[in-house]
Amino acid sequence: MANSKILTPEDKMKLRQPIDEYVGKIQKQIDVLRKDGTAKVLEYQNIIDGIKRDRTLTKGERENRISQCQVELEKAKAVESKNKDEISKLIADAENYLKAHFDKEYYTPIKESCAAEKVQAKERYKERLAELERQHKEILSGLKEQKEIKDENYVYKNRLANAKLELQKEYQGIKDERHEAFNHKYHLIDMLRLSKFTFLETREQKWENYKYKFNTRSFFLQNGLYIAIILVFVALCIITPIKKGTPLLTYNNVLNILQQASPRMFLALGVAGLILLTGTDLSIGRMVGMGMTAATIIMHQGINTGTVFGHVFDFTGMSVGGRVFLALVVCVFLCTLFTTIAGFFTAKFKMHPFISTMANMLVIFGLVTYSTKGVSFGAIEASIPGMIIPKVNGFPTIILWAVAAVAIVWFIWNKTTFGKNLFAVGGNPEAAAVSGISVFGVMLGAFIMAGILYGFGAWLECARMVGSGSAAYGQGWEMDAIAACVVGGVSFTGGIGKISGVVTGVFIFTALTYSLTILGIDTNLQFVFSGIIILVAVTLDCLKYVQKK
Repeated sequence: MANSKILTPEDKMKLRQPIDEYVGKIQKQIDVLRKDGTAKVLEYQNIIDGIKRDRTLTKGERENRISQCQVELEKAKAVESKNKDEISKLIADAENYLKAHFDKEYYTPIKESCAAEKVQAKERYKERLAELERQHKEILSGLKEQKEIKDENYVYKNRLANAKLELQKEYQGIKDERHEAFNHKYHLIDMLRLSKFTFLETREQKWENYKYKFNTRSFFLQNGLYIAIILVFVALCIITPIKKGTPLLTYNNVLNILQQASPRMFLALGVAGLILLTGTDLSIGRMVGMGMTAATIIMHQGINTGTVFGHVFDFTGMSVGGRVFLALVVCVFLCTLFTTIAGFFTAKFKMHPFISTMANMLVIFGLVTYSTKGVSFGAIEASIPGMIIPKVNGFPTIILWAVAAVAIVWFIWNKTTFGKNLFAVGGNPEAAAVSGISVFGVMLGAFIMAGILYGFGAWLECARMVGSGSAAYGQGWEMDAIAACVVGGVSFTGGIGKISGVVTGVFIFTALTYSLTILGIDTNLQFVFSGIIILVAVTLDCLKYVQKK
């Protein structure tokens, strides 16, 4: 029954022939109408673009040639306008014919033929396996030497592998045939409309291409961790109402998650650029502590009760707005200063970022703890959070700061020369250097950008927490930032990553931490959970890299 649906190559060509002939005839008529119209318009537009880019011409020569082309272009546009309605009618005729005949008379029979061919290929594979097993048993029955039996088993395994490989090749050939039949319709439409597809047609083609390229192994390598985390989060959403009597996904809880994620977004965006260069930053948490301490001292409510190197700072003489701005400048300056030092040693002396940033971490923690005696500096002016991150109808505007940071860093990564150089150096620093890119400058720039983002993040966290700056604040935050990037697909192999992935990673980690806290899970167990996620994420990243190699 299945075999009766299988078409020969000649049968398939016969099915397609009337469609090609009908649409081809219309296409020839359209080409004639476009010859002196649309074709000429495109030709002269390209010529004008070429003249504009030609630096060998003088200004007068350029203007003269462009004006001559403009005259011809206007003539071509007039012809195009004159033939527009007739061409539209011909295109509509061809499209109506395709709607009425393509699927019914060509694509559906091809799909059915491919399905039958797949069944037939599977049956042949089973027969081949049975034959190989019979031969294997027959050969084994005549062998006595252990080495000969071992060799025969090895050969048998290879034959089975070859048979499976042949089946996969047949499946791929059948898949290619069906995909080609699907694309033929859009090839004809492409010729008729000059590559202008409707939104639904574009989506349909993308969905078909996704199905065609889909690979189960690659899918789980790319998305396995996300699927696992989503399942855990769903489980938490089910467990929380049972244990705590309140649902997890409430409006207030979602806002709280976004609010907590916002300062951390700055940190993750900063370290993402370093991971893109096959680096990392272990000093993020200490940078946050340093920035929080400095910001709290400057914006402190009244005279500071703590001292810095034995000196009590009093900024109450300044306006509140001035203190807010000064705190931001100091946070950004201090964080950028230390990241620049780490970046210099990394870029100049080829020192691994693990070492340079670990040194930074120790120096920062030692200096801040020694200078402040490790005390917490209390609260900032109560009016300051309302100035920096006010709540509008209950909506925390700190989220808008994070959105702005995401937009700016996305623009830098994707639309600037520095961003392109960042990916180039991360992917292959030797090739980037040969092509004229300053590897030193790109590395140093990435560290400086990270410092600026850390400074903003610490400043916002100070406003969110209404002060409480101390040397110990931010401990372990570097792990959260790095983990968010890795979970979001920023690869430690270098040159691979997306801002959307970083954002996803930050939200995933913040949501999970918040959920586990609501459930009353011990903080130490949360560290275990985070460690497992990092380990799995990096393992999957390494597997993807090995597969690509």
